[in-house]
Amino acid sequence: MSEIVVEAKVRKDIRKSAKDVRKEGYIPGIFYGHGEDNIPIQATLAKLRPVVYSSDTHVVSLKLDTGETKTCIVRDLQFDPITDKLVHFDLYGLRADEQVTMGIPINLIGTAKGVKDGGLVQQTLHEVEVKCFPKDIPEHIDVDISDLDVGDSIHVSTLNVPNIEILEEEDTTIVAIVPPTILKEPEVEAAEGVEEMEEPELVGKGKKEDEETEGDEDRKEESEEKK
Repeated sequence: MSEIVVEAKVRKDIRKSAKDVRKEGYIPGIFYGHGEDNIPIQATLAKLRPVVYSSDTHVVSLKLDTGETKTCIVRDLQFDPITDKLVHFDLYGLRADEQVTMGIPINLIGTAKGVKDGGLVQQTLHEVEVKCFPKDIPEHIDVDISDLDVGDSIHVSTLNVPNIEILEEEDTTIVAIVPPTILKEPEVEAAEGVEEMEEPELVGKGKKEDEETEGDEDRKEESEEKK
């Protein structure tokens, strides 16, 4: 597990709104943990970038401007739904003698045999919840899919990572190789539609012929009466 250093400042004026903090070029955040006092903090995006834009899990060495250093992990990141900019972050303090529950990303490795036959990789679980001591936190969990054929899948029960407890249900599917989707041709439906359009025309012609025949018979009867 790699450790990343993040420098931050303690927010002394807690009356200042988060919006004002962001206007000054900082991202507001909070440090908290079991047996720890909550510490309102702020950091620049440049300092947070290594832990925010990473697909791996990292232990963070938080260096405060007060001289304190805290060992922690990123617990939560909040982004603006419109601009997608980071607006808040939570850091959770770690204790060497206390286990922590957290999500670890799953990293697929290899190329499945089924892909060569047209199969598609369908990953349904991207993160697995685990429980372990801070020293045993993995950056990610590798899952090799090289031997998978079309129709094969890998479940949580196959995971075996030293010194960590997997908290997910064992029958949960991580990844599967599914057959390609075949789209139905629309030509048949179009042909049926044409036939349906033609039917009323035939019926209409029949009615017209009947009406003309009835008219001829009436005129013939009138002529005979005059005679």
